[in-house]
Amino acid sequence: MQTRGRPKKYRIVHLDPKISQFSPRGRPGRPNEVDLSMDEFESLRLADHMGLPQKEAAKSMRISQQTFSRILKRAHRSIANALVNGNTIRIQGGHYVISSREENEKTI
Repeated sequence: MQTRGRPKKYRIVHLDPKISQFSPRGRPGRPNEVDLSMDEFESLRLADHMGLPQKEAAKSMRISQQTFSRILKRAHRSIANALVNGNTIRIQGGHYVISSREENEKTI
């Protein structure tokens, strides 16, 4: 079956996370999981960890500022849900390409 609408662009991710899962301590049994896509992880890294303005972070990922804002909002919602409910956070999936810093500096 063919997908409808406009094809999704690949997001540029510059860092593959060292850890792909975070689990709450002290939670008996297997807690529910919250998925955080690679583009959501990258948006959190650029905006919250590195402190880049959204416009610069969006340029780094080669997407529009509005799209970056939507991805960041979705990431914040997922993280908040996991923290409040004691869920495991799993970083995986998404529509992305991993790019090196040198390659990125040449294209921007």
